[in-house]
Amino acid sequence: MAGIATLAIAYVLSQFYRSFMAVLTPALTADLGATKAQLSFASGAFFIAFALAQFAIGVSLDRFGPRRTASTLLLFGGGGGALFFASATAPWMVIAAMAMIGIGCAPVLMSSLFIFARTFSIARFAVLASWMVAFGTAGNVIGAAPLAQAAEAFGWRPVMAGLGVITMLAALAVLALVRDPKSPDGVDGDATGFGGYLALLRMRVLWPIIPLTAINYAPTTGIRGLWSGPYLVDVYGADALMIGQVTFFMALAMVAGAFVYGPLDTMFRTRKWVAVVGNTIGLAAILYLALNVVSDLTTVTVVFVIIGLTGGSYGLLMAHARAFLPPHLIGRGVTLMNFFSIGGVGAMQFATGAVVTASSVPGDPTASYQALFWFYVVMLGAAIVVYLWARDAKPEAAAEAELQS
Repeated sequence: MAGIATLAIAYVLSQFYRSFMAVLTPALTADLGATKAQLSFASGAFFIAFALAQFAIGVSLDRFGPRRTASTLLLFGGGGGALFFASATAPWMVIAAMAMIGIGCAPVLMSSLFIFARTFSIARFAVLASWMVAFGTAGNVIGAAPLAQAAEAFGWRPVMAGLGVITMLAALAVLALVRDPKSPDGVDGDATGFGGYLALLRMRVLWPIIPLTAINYAPTTGIRGLWSGPYLVDVYGADALMIGQVTFFMALAMVAGAFVYGPLDTMFRTRKWVAVVGNTIGLAAILYLALNVVSDLTTVTVVFVIIGLTGGSYGLLMAHARAFLPPHLIGRGVTLMNFFSIGGVGAMQFATGAVVTASSVPGDPTASYQALFWFYVVMLGAAIVVYLWARDAKPEAAAEAELQS
């Protein structure tokens, strides 16, 4: 339990790093001359590096276990990247630092899910995964108003340097306290190497799950971690503290949403339709923003809260895919799905930066954000439609070890 608790704390840091830049937008723009496109690229660099690292992490989890995998990358990538961020003097340094941090944070949640998959039943996986995500999402809360207040009081550079030290200490705690789970009898994690990913991609049962896994989290984290800051500044004239307050409520909603999704599949005896309904409600909230770019801060905050609540289906979707994974490919299976999840977020960060830039109209700050919200609506809506073809995974049933491709 001490090892899981340590990974949970490390995951709080991981969630913080993927969302904190919205609050620092004014400071990074003023101090480094960073543009919206550069900040979007920096945020995307975190997710793309995070996603690409999943392939090596999946093999490493099956071969070396979560203790060494998570501690090594978190120490050098996460802690080192945060210190490099603190010393940045140009936008390219922020981009490079975010890529380093992305690699460092990449194995943290996957190590936890690997332990859950090897230690607990499939039926309990959704709750454990969702609650780990919910606990980690506290990092979004820290990255909102508390970060804004700390940056205001001490400056963003000392705050980031302090976070780098804390991240290194967390990595050392993972090395000391995490215990690798035993492999099931007859399961050889070294058998297929990277070829295991090809075997997984041939499993047609995963195909309809992948698009929603890739898109469901992108609007929530994109709005919370990147676009809420510029949107509130450009449309409502908000300052850093106001941005922190609005995103604080959204972050709390993200925590609550992840907790709520966890037991719903057992309650309703379906994973598929819980995910469909939840994501459709989130889609309706984003559609409201697309149709009403300018309203008032109270309404925007409420809509952000709804998006935060409904955007927490990651754990449920991972459990949906987990039900079909062969035992010898657990590490590679969860990291493959996480690749699509985080890679989808990263790709959407790059894409939304291009959308906002291309649709910008001089003198009209609302045009680019209307295009942004419509882009989210189209992408999420399409992913939900594809997901309708997915085979449901009943929580109470034991999944087959392998399905025909």
